[in-house]
Amino acid sequence: MEVPVVRNILEANDRISAQLRKLFAERKVLVLNLISSPGSGKTSTLERTLTDLAPEFKMAVIEGDLRTDNDARRVAATGAQAVQINTDGACHLDSSMVQVALESIDIDGLDILFVENVGNLVCPAEFEVGEDYKVSLLSVTEGDDKPEKYPLLFAESAVMLLNKTDLLPYVDFDMARAERFARALNKDIAVFPVSCKTREGMGAWYDWLRARVREKKAA
Repeated sequence: MEVPVVRNILEANDRISAQLRKLFAERKVLVLNLISSPGSGKTSTLERTLTDLAPEFKMAVIEGDLRTDNDARRVAATGAQAVQINTDGACHLDSSMVQVALESIDIDGLDILFVENVGNLVCPAEFEVGEDYKVSLLSVTEGDDKPEKYPLLFAESAVMLLNKTDLLPYVDFDMARAERFARALNKDIAVFPVSCKTREGMGAWYDWLRARVREKKAA
């Protein structure tokens, strides 16, 4: 009896997600759904990206968290528009939450909208929020077998950011093994080793963003 209920929830989410995707296509806004486990450095990577690309793009962020507006305050300090969604315990954002949050964002002239999902590698991968691409973020302080253990996220992601590479000398993380697991699920996934602290590798991530913005504007 529970299976049809779950399907209906996902179908309702997909309908709203399709409406959002149509809106973003009309406005030529690139939308990225950032997904990672807690503590991977997702917000720090976003802060670095917003700061470094501020001269080139108009950007905004929808932040998802169980409680507090700490992350929204951090990204807003970069000058980007930021809206916080508190899910009150829900482990992911859904398209209806993003639709409501959009009422607080001026999307005219916006180039990139980042949706920073709740820290979780499972549920956020199942609920689309009108994004063009999912971006998964994995830090080297986690297990290098995460792509194998959480396959849906990495199978659906266009990008895997391997963060905190400045800590590689101090941890037991096999970069090649993590990439091999991810590519076994998704041969086209772009893999960018980065350190948001030292900026190492961030240039390749920025080039990927620039290319996707150009494609979106030209579509």
